[in-house]
Amino acid sequence: MAQPTRRMLALSGVAFSLIASLPVMAEPAVNFVPAWAASVQGPYPVGNPTAQPDLRWAFPDAAQGARDQTLRLTIKPDIWGKQARIRLSNALGTQPVTFADVHVGLQNSGAALVVGTNRPVTFSGQNAVTVAPGQWAVSDPVALPFVRDPAEKLLVGRKLSVSLHVVGASGPMTWHAKAMTSSYITPPGTGSHAADDGEAAFPFSTASWYFLDLVEMSAPAETQVVVCFGDSITDGTATTINGDDRWSDVLSRRLKAAGIAVAVVNAGIGGNQVVGPPIYTPSQAFLGGPSALSRLQRDVISLGGVTHVIWLEGINDFSKNGNASAEAVIEGYKSGIARLRAGLPGVKIIGATVTSAFGSSSPAHGFPEQDEKRKTLNNFIRTSGLFDGVVDFDAVTLDPSTGGMKPMFVPESSTGGPGDKLHPNRAGYAAMAGSIDLGLIAGRK
Repeated sequence: MAQPTRRMLALSGVAFSLIASLPVMAEPAVNFVPAWAASVQGPYPVGNPTAQPDLRWAFPDAAQGARDQTLRLTIKPDIWGKQARIRLSNALGTQPVTFADVHVGLQNSGAALVVGTNRPVTFSGQNAVTVAPGQWAVSDPVALPFVRDPAEKLLVGRKLSVSLHVVGASGPMTWHAKAMTSSYITPPGTGSHAADDGEAAFPFSTASWYFLDLVEMSAPAETQVVVCFGDSITDGTATTINGDDRWSDVLSRRLKAAGIAVAVVNAGIGGNQVVGPPIYTPSQAFLGGPSALSRLQRDVISLGGVTHVIWLEGINDFSKNGNASAEAVIEGYKSGIARLRAGLPGVKIIGATVTSAFGSSSPAHGFPEQDEKRKTLNNFIRTSGLFDGVVDFDAVTLDPSTGGMKPMFVPESSTGGPGDKLHPNRAGYAAMAGSIDLGLIAGRK
């Protein structure tokens, strides 16, 4: 074999120097967008859950909260990505909460996972994190190897299980009461089962989510993010349990069928008001959660990447519990819109008219004065020019002959029964979502 000459060595040295001098190309930053959200309230059990099982064996003492047990929370990401991040909130807690051995995996059915998909989640490289009262923690990215192609049609509608081991006693729990989705809990004092694939360790079910308030997925930069913001009619009261039939869910399916790259997340809280209550703390909690104005930063602006907000709210402000004036709620909307535009430059804000509660069987709703205030608010939403667009949910659900909800939208779809003439059923939510002009989102300014 011939030996290299001096000239060959010199040329190879030059080549090496040229290669060494080339700039190192950084890995492109991964773009994360909200794929699921749940606005927090609390502390447990303050809230309005639907079809909640008896939880006395899962959480014997609300003041103690979860105690050395694992919560397996079922959520449906609106989009999938090859990587995920989660956010754990202690916003309404009164003491630090330590989470360890956190995992995410593809749900099989119930509390069981698809074997081989359950992945550990870290926080700043550690397998445990302590979250102070009033704070949250965002995880490191975790790879989801089962997501080979985020556009794979077989992933559509699949659910993710987020398993959290609460170390020690959590104290009062930050939660989202009305999940309309079944999640699962181990008995107190049984330690961590977050890494389990099976369901045997999770005998208890719940219709609520605890501590988890955001899941992000890696996604193309052009992905739009729509936040549906409001009260129980956004949260999904009276629609199907585990059916994902809120109006926000139906809207998402319509957008995706039209080929629009979008993630739609739900920021509704049952019983929520625009301007009330004036004070909301763990010791002064309210069934409807903190006011819309006080939670805008946490539940919308902090999510990142938000391109559209659809705001449907006000009926609870006008109830006997809220008793606010139409003028106060209109001023609340004006203030909230200004804050959204300041916090999310370029955001498109869509106003949704408030549906009728006239004649409702709910003792706090259904009286004429409430309906007059609702009509005043709807006139503002339709004509003020402060919104980038309007969706007229009132028009699509109103029975002009009675001034109440159309009869076909009244019987409830959750547990059966006649309905309350306040919350639309599955058919009503589908009609609401079907009335939205998709150009309001596809045609973003």
